[in-house]
Amino acid sequence: MAEADIFAQLAALGEPTRVRILLLLDREELAVGEVARVLQLPQSTVSRHLKVLHNGGWLERRAVGAGSMVRLAGERLDETSSALWKVVSGSNADPQQHQADMARMASVLAERRVDSKTFFGRVASRWDALREELYGRRYARAAALSFLPPSWRVGDLGCGTGATTAELAPMVAEVVAVDNEAAMLNAARDRLADAGNVRFVEGDLTSLPLGDGELDAALLVLVLHHVADVQAALSEAVRVVRPGGPVVIVDMLAHGRADYRHTMGHRHLGFDRKTLEDFATTGRLARFVALPPEPDANGPPLFAAQLQASDSTRSG
Repeated sequence: MAEADIFAQLAALGEPTRVRILLLLDREELAVGEVARVLQLPQSTVSRHLKVLHNGGWLERRAVGAGSMVRLAGERLDETSSALWKVVSGSNADPQQHQADMARMASVLAERRVDSKTFFGRVASRWDALREELYGRRYARAAALSFLPPSWRVGDLGCGTGATTAELAPMVAEVVAVDNEAAMLNAARDRLADAGNVRFVEGDLTSLPLGDGELDAALLVLVLHHVADVQAALSEAVRVVRPGGPVVIVDMLAHGRADYRHTMGHRHLGFDRKTLEDFATTGRLARFVALPPEPDANGPPLFAAQLQASDSTRSG
């Protein structure tokens, strides 16, 4: 390979987005739209990067109907390109981002695996839209929440405008909606004006104005990443839940989107299991589950965790 060609290949691999694309296409053959969904980027942006990679000999295309599928050229790469790719692909500069890309790709591929000879295969392209049209979008969450004991008093800690509170209220005896922002609580009150079993409490998550064991369960949904003192917030959540009651946490997995600190005021860039365990000094992390990512969602993948009071905490 000529020296000029080597620099052209280095330039192609010097763009992080193109490396992300090649890491995907080294694993799977994907359509352009699928690549865009996995990377959470506009299709026009992805097409521009694919054109550079194709012109540089990095990709193979296969026509499928009116579109095409792309994959890494693999064995067709020349010796120098293969050596460059071995170095770049093994560097793993952003493992959290790569892990999120792989998870989203798994979700995209799962949507393909439908028998085209069945009814579901024929309507697969609009199946989600059809179900949403017939049943709405929240039936799965509503079904899961319906298994909560109807006698329970549940805390929605950091309730915001009351989206989670609204889903909990029909299922349990009382929801205690807590937030430290008066404007948020006012929006939640407006939203739940017709709900007779919601109690609104203004207070800080690190010093909850609730009694010990006052709740049967507590939820912290997409709120911990806004809290400066996560350890104090988790300790308070454990304190206000009765012995044996769960504290359920839904939040972002650890990620590298540092701009979130400035654009949305995030104090933490997500959490992994070990970090959450270290914060949960007065409770035991009973479960930590990465949630399947939605390919069309723009944010980082989420997790659900369950925290329970440790024996030493309750014995005192």
